[in-house]
Amino acid sequence: GLEGIEDSRPIPGIEWELTVDRAQASKFGADIALVGNFVQLVTKGLKVSDFRPDDADEEVDILARFPEEYRTLDQLDRIRVSTDTGTVPVGNFLERSAQQKTGLLRRVDAKRIVFVRADVAEGVLVDDKVTQIKKWLPTANLPDGVDVTFKGEDEEQAAAQDFLLKAFAVALFIMAVILVTQFNSFYSGLLILSAVVMSTVGVLLGLLAIQQPFGIVMSGIGVIALAGIVVNNNIVLIDTYDFLAKREKDLRTAILKTGAQRLRPVMLTTITTIFGLMPMVLQTNIDFITREVATGAPSTQWWVQLATAIVFGLAFATVLTLLVTPSLLMLRARRIEKRRADEAGATAPAQGGAIPAE
Repeated sequence: GLEGIEDSRPIPGIEWELTVDRAQASKFGADIALVGNFVQLVTKGLKVSDFRPDDADEEVDILARFPEEYRTLDQLDRIRVSTDTGTVPVGNFLERSAQQKTGLLRRVDAKRIVFVRADVAEGVLVDDKVTQIKKWLPTANLPDGVDVTFKGEDEEQAAAQDFLLKAFAVALFIMAVILVTQFNSFYSGLLILSAVVMSTVGVLLGLLAIQQPFGIVMSGIGVIALAGIVVNNNIVLIDTYDFLAKREKDLRTAILKTGAQRLRPVMLTTITTIFGLMPMVLQTNIDFITREVATGAPSTQWWVQLATAIVFGLAFATVLTLLVTPSLLMLRARRIEKRRADEAGATAPAQGGAIPAE
């Protein structure tokens, strides 16, 4: 599942070191800088000038060097440089020796590091490969003192996940404070926030159904945005119930009326939101000017995970909200009625008892 694997270890090889005997070169009147120029003619080339083409922003170097058949190691020994006494072979004062090629040592915080990079094949998730490598590392028998740190997408994903988790927690805390303050009930506040849990489950089930991965950034933002949407249905239901509970003697009747009166607003809000996001879920781009409908455009791929998370989470949470919220309200209503019955039973004997004589 990995492609283009590479690392920053130095590649083994040799490099040729040219040593100039300055004393011997001075006898022939050879200039050391001139020797270097002739060596460049045999190797990478000697820069003589530069120019800037009309269709380019940067300058281009003009290099002079020998034809390709003369660019050999033996040619270094046959180079003749011009001196005051004539042309002199550089072999008279130049020695060539093979040395081991030196690599580049990279250090971060005084620790030597080596990068190992790779791309994943098409259709393979980066997170799956990272998890597989992490499971393999304990069995790799790495030397003592070797630490492995994952960078790249894994590091960015971990940072994004940490930020989104904190943002999600802060959002839930602020919503809980506002709901408890407005409804003056911890039970109502927790009941409203239960829709967030149901919507998150709906997101995961929806992604499993369409076999789409959970993206930390876009799907995470979708879950956070969804938290502010799904609570509206519970707010409408519980607010209506609190209003009717003050006017109805039977709390069960108040719950039934709440479901009947708020079914249409809840369903309309959900359906319009879902159908409004369906073009992004289906990656459909509608151009009203040219009257063209495009599918799978690059601009729509950014929003697929976000829209998919909201659509599936909202649909799942709405269905459960219409069932779970009235059930939990009925549970609290039964406890209230039971408490009232217990209080009435406790005060009845005291009211019917005999009055003691003085």
